[in-house]
Amino acid sequence: MKRLFPILAVLTAIFLAYALHLALSKATPTDALQGDVYRIIYYHVPSAWTAFLLFFINFIASIQYLVRAKASTQNVARWVVIAIGVIGVGATFLPQVQQMLPTGMRPSAVATTVLMIPAFYFLIGWLFPGGRLDVLAVTSAEVGVVFCTIVLVTGPIWARPVWGIWWAPGDIRLTSTLVLWLIYVSYLVLRRFSSSAQTQMLAAALAVFGALDVPLVYFSIWFFRTQHPQPVIGGGGSMDPRMLHTLLISWLAFLCFAFLICWSRFRLELLKREVEQAHAMESLVGAGASAEASLPLSRSSR
Repeated sequence: MKRLFPILAVLTAIFLAYALHLALSKATPTDALQGDVYRIIYYHVPSAWTAFLLFFINFIASIQYLVRAKASTQNVARWVVIAIGVIGVGATFLPQVQQMLPTGMRPSAVATTVLMIPAFYFLIGWLFPGGRLDVLAVTSAEVGVVFCTIVLVTGPIWARPVWGIWWAPGDIRLTSTLVLWLIYVSYLVLRRFSSSAQTQMLAAALAVFGALDVPLVYFSIWFFRTQHPQPVIGGGGSMDPRMLHTLLISWLAFLCFAFLICWSRFRLELLKREVEQAHAMESLVGAGASAEASLPLSRSSR
């Protein structure tokens, strides 16, 4: 696996360069209303999608970490996840539920999204057993915060020439995205500076709470009036096929980049914990040796 990392790193760099070329190339049309400034979409939107995916992984890993203490709790969680998948997919094709969906949102897209919950739940549980769940949770949160920061930086840069302002305080999508970023920054601060034995459990509970903000961020432009335009992907709008192609290529490049960062950070976190465990064992052995060495002295003093 170590030999594979440099190869994937080179391929990802090439992929990112190709995505940048497409984003800035004259072959990709210029937006009729915004001009060339719209091209920041090829970094702003893929960063948001990548952050949402990483926070979703953190959410699944945190739930599994919370329920792993007891076998009975694990079994209940598995059946609940299966029920969510079955009922959720079936419900999306009911006429009553379809009427509640935003205009332009396809039931098949909703069903596919619902199926991701049990799929990711069982896949993550299989690939990351035991304590690796917590390592995956903190890794995905760290990288997710990085991409969420890119979203918050590129958003105002894009908004200034288009809206005439850097930030719209009353915009629900902007505010909810900032709240999401603050929640996960708080999660990382808790993991970094708390030394309590319950830190990992508290952090997992905070991550589950924070993930609830992700659907609010995503669906805010459907259910609230915001500065953001209505969605053109999955929302009844339209986008030039060349723009959509470039946007998807950029997202795939960002996903590859995020995967490499998570992979590297995951390995570092495992090594860090192994070193901490080794130091703890050395301290225990040293304390035990010191106690044994002091026993003859105490006996002779009697």
